[in-house]
Amino acid sequence: MILIDPPLWPWRGRVWSHLVSDVSYAELHAFADRLGVPPRAFDRDHYDVPAEMYEKAIAAGAEPVGCQELLTRLTRAGLRRRKPRRPRAPSAPEPS
Repeated sequence: MILIDPPLWPWRGRVWSHLVSDVSYAELHAFADRLGVPPRAFDRDHYDVPAEMYEKAIAAGAEPVGCQELLTRLTRAGLRRRKPRRPRAPSAPEPS
């Protein structure tokens, strides 16, 4: 199933939604292609979709869900890809 959360995420002067699949990346990529979302909008496990495309995505069959539900279902499906953690810089030694 294709899921979309509300357009709540500001970036570069616009507001964005996340488009995911809780079935497969193949399903997600095919849906995004049909919707006209460019491949560059894919980020690890989701597409960033501008607010102007939110209603179009729902009309095309995406299920509107809250942000937490989207994350829960993506994780439960085993499709969540987290950002790699950066190694922490060593702390400065305590003065003696």
